[in-house]
Amino acid sequence: MSDDKRDDDAAQDKWTQGPELSNEQRRAAQAGQAAEPAVASVDDAETLRERQRLAQIEMMDRWVGGVLTEQRRTRRWKLFFRFFFAALILASLSASFYGLFWPEREVAPGERHLGVIEVKGVIDSESPASAERIIEGLNRAWDSDSAAAVVLHINSPGGSPVQSQRIYDEIMRLRDKGDKPIYAVVEDIGASGAYYIAAAADEILVAPSSLVGSIGVVSASFGLEEAIERLGVERRVFTAGDNKAFLDPFSEIDPSQRLFWQDVLETTHRQFVEAVRAGRGDRLSDDEEIFSGLVWSGEQALGLGLVDKIESLDGLARELLDEPRLRDYTPRLDPFERFTRHFGRVAAEWMGLPSSQSPLRYQLP
Repeated sequence: MSDDKRDDDAAQDKWTQGPELSNEQRRAAQAGQAAEPAVASVDDAETLRERQRLAQIEMMDRWVGGVLTEQRRTRRWKLFFRFFFAALILASLSASFYGLFWPEREVAPGERHLGVIEVKGVIDSESPASAERIIEGLNRAWDSDSAAAVVLHINSPGGSPVQSQRIYDEIMRLRDKGDKPIYAVVEDIGASGAYYIAAAADEILVAPSSLVGSIGVVSASFGLEEAIERLGVERRVFTAGDNKAFLDPFSEIDPSQRLFWQDVLETTHRQFVEAVRAGRGDRLSDDEEIFSGLVWSGEQALGLGLVDKIESLDGLARELLDEPRLRDYTPRLDPFERFTRHFGRVAAEWMGLPSSQSPLRYQLP
């Protein structure tokens, strides 16, 4: 019993033992005890904020790393495509310069061959198929002792009457000498002025589906006088001579002027017909539709006497030579001139401008 009493007294001593405190001291002690949990909570909030900041920094680092990786990947692909297109352009330029400057395989001296002159594209004084260039190639092939024959390799829709007539006359002059045969081999098309040229050859060879003929003359323009009136545009043309501007597309054409111009076309057409008759002779059929401006397939043209044989250039070489050999006698164009002519022709076609000064054309419209 006494022991239990002592234990209770000891338990009570915890609260009663010690120095006696004043009211101010007790209040200070109680405030200190209340501040301890607040300090602990402040420390926990700082730690949480620090952890959040570190997590944000880590997330930002990962995002920046991903962006840098993607940029490096994009840069590598850009470099790849740049090098690829640069290589492609370089290869194209190399191929072009190879074709421009690299000499063609020459036939060995003394080897029999066919002397080929290329007639490609529109026949015009400003085009590769100009009379000056074709005639120079003709004479070079004609003067070659090794050339068994002269071949005009034609792929043209026609062109200038004057240029066609000049080439025709030169072929007829050489043909009258009789030293070697002259052939015209038509590929896809040999129409209008191109057929004018071919008619002077000893023989014309075509593919079954080649387009041949179109023996006619064309002059095309527009009548825009009403269009400019609606737009409020006044056309001012000053001439000396009543008919000087009769082909002006912005002016009305008088009936008498129309008749005059039709007579010019008829006269030019007659020249064409006479040239074809002189070149082809009795091989032409009596069908007047031949001279109507229609274009025929190679197979149809054979039946009309417009051509002589269905044959290719290679077949002709095998027929005339034991070992087929071809040599191109077409004069080479200066590379810069070739580029400027091509660029100018394409620009004119895009803008709808005429490629020749002459309004008359032996050409498919």
